Amino acid sequence: MADPQRKWVTDNVLTYSYLLLYIALSSGQIFFNKWVLSSKEINFPYPLGLTLLHMVFSSILCFMLTKVLKIMEVEEGMTLDIYISSVIPIGAMFAMTLWLGNTAYLYISVSFAQMLKAIMPVAVFILGVAAGLEMMSCRMLLIMSVISLGVLVASYGEIDINWVGVVYQMGGVVGEALRLIFMEILVKRKGLKLNPISVMYYVSPCSALCLLVPWIFLEKPKMDEQRTWSFQPLILTLNSLCTFALNLSVFLVIQHTSALTIRVAGVVKDWVVVLLSALLFADTKLTLINLFGYAIAIAGVAAYNNHKLKKGTSQASSDESEPTVPLQSSNSNK
Repeated sequence: MADPQRKWVTDNVLTYSYLLLYIALSSGQIFFNKWVLSSKEINFPYPLGLTLLHMVFSSILCFMLTKVLKIMEVEEGMTLDIYISSVIPIGAMFAMTLWLGNTAYLYISVSFAQMLKAIMPVAVFILGVAAGLEMMSCRMLLIMSVISLGVLVASYGEIDINWVGVVYQMGGVVGEALRLIFMEILVKRKGLKLNPISVMYYVSPCSALCLLVPWIFLEKPKMDEQRTWSFQPLILTLNSLCTFALNLSVFLVIQHTSALTIRVAGVVKDWVVVLLSALLFADTKLTLINLFGYAIAIAGVAAYNNHKLKKGTSQASSDESEPTVPLQSSNSNK
């Protein structure tokens, strides 16, 4: 009796440890990026360059872990056709998401950026309907309306709203929604399922190349002209390492828990970011209207997550009742 109890306690301790690690890394990375981009001490206000550094670092580290040290394995089944038709669009959209999202931190507060991100399910749903991956229904229209209303109320309550930052953040939301759509197409229509390290291995170099071109034309001339910025290897390497660790923590949480757990943890993380940013950054001024609107949006997001999970469970049940021939194994993440 003692052994099963001990195993139960150990499993629960590990589960909550992974969840706390994910929440801490995810929240910490947002604050870390904001600090690096806006801090006068670091003096590196180049979101495109920072994102490019992240992708180059991720590419090198993935190669070292899978091909040199062979600690992790890359899933097989990737072809040139799949890479061109799916991985390149995913890499381009991922690059767009990170670039525009990080740029938004130069203009708006972390908490307001997080509130705007709550509109993500609406963008994913609209693009999913256009791509034939989602079906329009009264229930989904109601959920999307609730989320949109919440984001509008939260925006109305923002004291120092900067529309340039809003445009950058919404551009990042559209990029992320497109990335998720391409990921779903990769799994559903191409039949290829990759674990997170495999996704990072294939996508990171592509994203780095997609970021390199605009960096050469948009940020490099500014960096060459101003020459007031400073490159601090230790801090920027640590920042890049935290980005990589965040992706691996998502892998650990999904592997040891479930899709529902990671979604609930994501909601908790969002609130942690919104509330902590008010304490950490001077440009964050929360109002009751902000919080009320965000609470409405989060309620809509929770309803959306619940709907998607129920839909996924019913699809899994129907798949189990029919004979299938899977092309590849493994799983994907957020």
